[in-house]
Amino acid sequence: MRPFSKRTPGDRSTAASRAKAASSPGDHALSPTSAVTIRRLGPDDSSAFRTLRLDGLARHPEAFGASWEADSGQPPAWFAATLESQAVFGAWWGEGELVGIVGLHVPEAPKLRHKGVLWGMFVRPDARGAGLGSALIAAVLAHAAGCVEDVGLSVGAANHGAIRRYAAAGFVPYGLEPRALKIDDVFYDEVLMSLRLDRQG
Repeated sequence: MRPFSKRTPGDRSTAASRAKAASSPGDHALSPTSAVTIRRLGPDDSSAFRTLRLDGLARHPEAFGASWEADSGQPPAWFAATLESQAVFGAWWGEGELVGIVGLHVPEAPKLRHKGVLWGMFVRPDARGAGLGSALIAAVLAHAAGCVEDVGLSVGAANHGAIRRYAAAGFVPYGLEPRALKIDDVFYDEVLMSLRLDRQG
């Protein structure tokens, strides 16, 4: 359920230093009156996407199937290709600062392509608390309604805020994957959730 990149163990102390280096200038808080636009990203947005994606991987290595160490070594064209092949939505702040992202992967296999996978949800810390996570989920589900019947995701079992947000959007937990991730000899469980789009409304 992690289509963008296979999860690989990372060094959390290294990741913390990467997060500091990758954070946006100023890391100033998003004010309630800041103008925010949610839209699908395209190849021309690959630089901003790369910056925010790596920021998320560095800050929260336990939350993603990818690692900063692996993805930071990918060329710019790799990020552009991801935006071409998958539906990725972004939250843009003010004059064009990307502060949130979420993606939808649809398998190509005929027996699987009725199911999409929500992946890569990340909102920059200074932009949290303004409803951007919920807005990104709504945008990706609106897109998903036109191409799949179900949407699945996996979320860290300790990430109670994210679990509540997904539940509010209609996702239902159906299982727990123990030891889904191993970082520095520490295991992390994940809650598996799904949403049947034909049952919405």
